[in-house]
Amino acid sequence: MPAHPHQSVTTDSARVVLNELDISRALTRISHEILERNKGAGDLVLLGIPSRGVPLAHRIAEKISAVEEYDVPVGSLDVTMYRDDLRLKPARALMPTEIPDSGIDGKTVVLVDDVLFSGRTIRAALDAMTEIGRPAAVRLAVLVDRGHRELPIRADFVGKNLPTSLVERVKVTLAGIDDVDAVTIEGSAS
Repeated sequence: MPAHPHQSVTTDSARVVLNELDISRALTRISHEILERNKGAGDLVLLGIPSRGVPLAHRIAEKISAVEEYDVPVGSLDVTMYRDDLRLKPARALMPTEIPDSGIDGKTVVLVDDVLFSGRTIRAALDAMTEIGRPAAVRLAVLVDRGHRELPIRADFVGKNLPTSLVERVKVTLAGIDDVDAVTIEGSAS
């Protein structure tokens, strides 16, 4: 019997905690919360953090556009060279940073990422933005907040809070990059 679309599904060592419908609903809610907080779509810029934050930013922009009939500028912000753990991890390929033609000066920038964990990626994104411009405000939207912050950073818009242990790994897959939309927890003791 197939699993109910709202249940967690366990496959091998991975447990599905958000499926395609759950992710779509979470992004719809985040989009509405962004609009409410910003009092509309004017002066918004969405910057996705590669790799999965970029398609998430585009999806949020599409949902905002469906409500406001306004095309929110979307870009990407690679933070690799701003990370404080470069010497601790293997080198990774640089991803493009693409800032919309309208820039970010005086705008409300919403950084979009898939998982918020230690907060170090977001700190790196804030550092990277200082070289690009000076936004009026910066907000953070994440699909999943798993806790375990090492820096005083919190998300303004969260799709799902997923308390996890440090031995667990939260994995986000998105159609277009991966085979399917899903959020799984791997390495849990369950």
